[in-house]
Amino acid sequence: MTPAEILLVLLIAIAAASSAVTYLLRRPEPSVQGETTDAEPLALLFDDGVLHHATTPAMRRFSLLPGAHLWDDLREELKDSFPDFPTFPGPGEHGSLTLQARTANDPQKIEISWWGSLCWVTCLNHQRRGSVGATQRACDASPHPIWQTDRDGAVIWCNNRYLILFEQIHGRRPQPDECLFEKATTSLNGRTLLTSRSSGDSEWFEITRREVDGVTIHHATCISGLVKAEESLRTFVQTLTKTFAHLRIGLAVFNRDDQLVLFNPALLELSGVPAEFLSGKPNMLSFFDQLRENRRMPEPKNYGSWRQQIASLASAAADGRYRETWSLEDGRTYSVQGRPHPEGATVFLFEDISAEVSLTRNFRAELELSQYLLDKVEDCLVVFSPSGVLTFCNSAYRELWQQDPDAAFADITVSDCLDIWRSKAKAEVPWQDFMKISCGYTNRQSLTTRITLNNGQRMTCVAETIASGATLICFKTLEEVTAAAH
Repeated sequence: MTPAEILLVLLIAIAAASSAVTYLLRRPEPSVQGETTDAEPLALLFDDGVLHHATTPAMRRFSLLPGAHLWDDLREELKDSFPDFPTFPGPGEHGSLTLQARTANDPQKIEISWWGSLCWVTCLNHQRRGSVGATQRACDASPHPIWQTDRDGAVIWCNNRYLILFEQIHGRRPQPDECLFEKATTSLNGRTLLTSRSSGDSEWFEITRREVDGVTIHHATCISGLVKAEESLRTFVQTLTKTFAHLRIGLAVFNRDDQLVLFNPALLELSGVPAEFLSGKPNMLSFFDQLRENRRMPEPKNYGSWRQQIASLASAAADGRYRETWSLEDGRTYSVQGRPHPEGATVFLFEDISAEVSLTRNFRAELELSQYLLDKVEDCLVVFSPSGVLTFCNSAYRELWQQDPDAAFADITVSDCLDIWRSKAKAEVPWQDFMKISCGYTNRQSLTTRITLNNGQRMTCVAETIASGATLICFKTLEEVTAAAH
């Protein structure tokens, strides 16, 4: 060897000894059980392309032996992570070169130095074998695709699930410049659809990315089940919305947080609240407060207790006990019901019953008018239903027979009335014939007879069938009948 080469070997030996001393001085505490640390750096020395010397970790890491392996053997081990690894040892008299790994595999950086025929390779940022193995095993065992890209977006590392999914989608292994997902979808966090070219099956993935030391780490989580559930829920809500759109009853559904989550067009008309307000998911208090401002609910007598009233209303609705009739200032009448809904939600139903209320009031007024007019008639009138139940009588009848059907707890039948009539009449009267007519046991349409009361008053009794199978019985004094005959 020339003096320069001897000097170079001495310098290398001194540097190695210095590195060893520094390493011993800075040696960390013992590692967690199951992990091992390397006491020496990964360093290899080549002479004319033949491995001349290597540290124990380097020989174990690359499975190379001094004197038995060449420069090409090391290059074959590192070319996947370091595509720019030189084909031959360093050119020229002396120099150095630093290479950055294109994948996440260990090591991450290599420094190559040469002087004449001597060339040594040092692996930098070398991790512990146990840590690297555990990390790789954890990534390969993940059910989700994981991959890393450089600043140009090229894939520099991926786990087994990524490779399996790539083969399922494309039917082959990925090329170095190919990515399973489009770069546009992996540049930001979000969802993307992946479709198999062979089967046409599609899967949805949620992609998350994080940049660490110039390398972007991507995780893809399959969310096809979640997407299908969201689509089913959206379809269900749309179906409900279309169904409720034709209802005249206003519908307001509040979730467990008291936010309005569903309403139909009828609610807009009945409440007078703008659609923009309802679409903003107001809470229950704001909704009912807006109803009060629009005069679509009774004005509270004490506005200070308004919030407490709304809280009580919501509590009653959640128990299915809320049912009220609101009389508004404009004359309309609303029927409002509150019902519990699954998952802690509450449903309110608003129905305009103004027409029904008006019809009921008019019918009641007509009945009162008819009762008033018949009460002015001097003849005693009583009506029985087809089943023989007393349904109507005027004041003259009540006064004559001292009978008040409105005060009775049970229905009064024609049989009950016959018992009273018999007790107050002297002469024999074919009362059973009245029973037959009133209950529809005979085809006769009318029956007339005379009776004499215990007080001597003589009367004529006429029974005849009227509309709907009912029977009208009229009691008239005999003197009036005689006068009418003359």
